[in-house]
Amino acid sequence: QVPLVESGGGLVQAGGSLRLSCTASGSIFSINTLGWYRQAPGKQRELVAAITRGGRINYADSVKGRFTISRDGTKNTVYLQMNSLKPEDTAVYYCNANQGYLGSSWGQGTQVTVSS
Repeated sequence: QVPLVESGGGLVQAGGSLRLSCTASGSIFSINTLGWYRQAPGKQRELVAAITRGGRINYADSVKGRFTISRDGTKNTVYLQMNSLKPEDTAVYYCNANQGYLGSSWGQGTQVTVSS
């Protein structure tokens, strides 16, 4: 398991922006992919964006063109820049570290609320 500490959630009006951060510690050498997931009330947790150690990026269709994921290897941190936020982006956002055969670690979650 890799401890993950998230920050940056909050309340914003529709059209606004937020930036989420997630810093990993511990056995960071084992992390293949860092990603952001979200879970809205009554819905399943879904992938928002992910970035591999090699820089390959994957986005959910619903956030393409609005969200940007980036990774700072020197700080063991992954960021999610969220622009043009919509009320439907409201959810708890979770950071995830995929360690291959070692499993997967999750952050504690950070609330993002977008008001209309």
